[in-house]
Amino acid sequence: MEHILPAYNDPLFSVLLIVTLGLIIAVSTYGWGMYKQQKEKGNLLKFLDKFDSSECALDTNTMPFEIHMLKPLTLLAKAFETAGEFHKAISIYLYLIKNISDESGKSELMERLGSTYLHAGFLERSRSIYTDILRKKPRNVKVLYQLGIVYEMMHQYKKAQEILPPLELLDEDTYVLKVFLDLLQIQANKSSTTEHKIRRLKRILEEEPKLYREVISALLRLDIREAWENIDPDRIKEILDILWFLPNSQLDLDIIIANKGLRTLYYAKGYLQKPSDEPWESGIFALDILATARQHGFDEGELHFSYLCKKCKQSFPMSFKRCPNCMAIHSVEVEENIGKASPQTDYSLL
Repeated sequence: MEHILPAYNDPLFSVLLIVTLGLIIAVSTYGWGMYKQQKEKGNLLKFLDKFDSSECALDTNTMPFEIHMLKPLTLLAKAFETAGEFHKAISIYLYLIKNISDESGKSELMERLGSTYLHAGFLERSRSIYTDILRKKPRNVKVLYQLGIVYEMMHQYKKAQEILPPLELLDEDTYVLKVFLDLLQIQANKSSTTEHKIRRLKRILEEEPKLYREVISALLRLDIREAWENIDPDRIKEILDILWFLPNSQLDLDIIIANKGLRTLYYAKGYLQKPSDEPWESGIFALDILATARQHGFDEGELHFSYLCKKCKQSFPMSFKRCPNCMAIHSVEVEENIGKASPQTDYSLL
């Protein structure tokens, strides 16, 4: 025993022991990391298999993958998405995600896949993609916003509002979005009384003037008189299309006659006779031209409308609360043009 014990006290033995233990720990850690990586990859493949379907028109099953294909295929997928051929874009994104090994690149492609599903209207698929991304990277601000939009479009406004606290923890200013979701929640609440909705809508209009168009539109559905009392004569252009398509039965003539811009609008529409020889000065060029033309006997004119997103500059034939392209709120700008009157124009946008 006296000859064996000193061996344990030998400095060389101690060094060898430490090195051996370090190697064992390193190999174990590496093995565990590889196991987790393979398991995560397997889970991702199983997750993506849920979205494989015949809607993906491109045959990527036999296409060999090489890393230099990543950029051109990504650009091609984006081009398909821009052109509205979402099924082809989805097919490419799924193919790339399954074949690339770079985690940051894979995460970016997952975000694009979720966005494509969102624009294509596959809301549940988009929700699944975004929640899977957030499971791994909960501080992804862009994906948090996108998930909120998905819940909003699914009319799950309470879930959309649950996205706000995490965004605030990440120093995001969510005030405007919060008020916007409150407005949607008020409109969707079937258990609330009309009087209660009107009070809350008027409060929202005071708190956030940017929601003027949405609030007036909601008030017109609930109470015509309340809506007219809250119409701002200086902001006619923002709701010009809504006012133009209001039925004659929903007009408040006392308020209209008292305002030059509203008089011009409804004279041009054909609802009013010209009360005097005063010039038409609504401040809206197309409307003034149409009123002047009517004054000189041309009554076949009409206003046609398109809707521009002030953020991404895309134009659409229908109004929107969120831009269909960039998903921005408070970005709609009404654009009016003079055209030939349709056989029937007395209908409401509401």
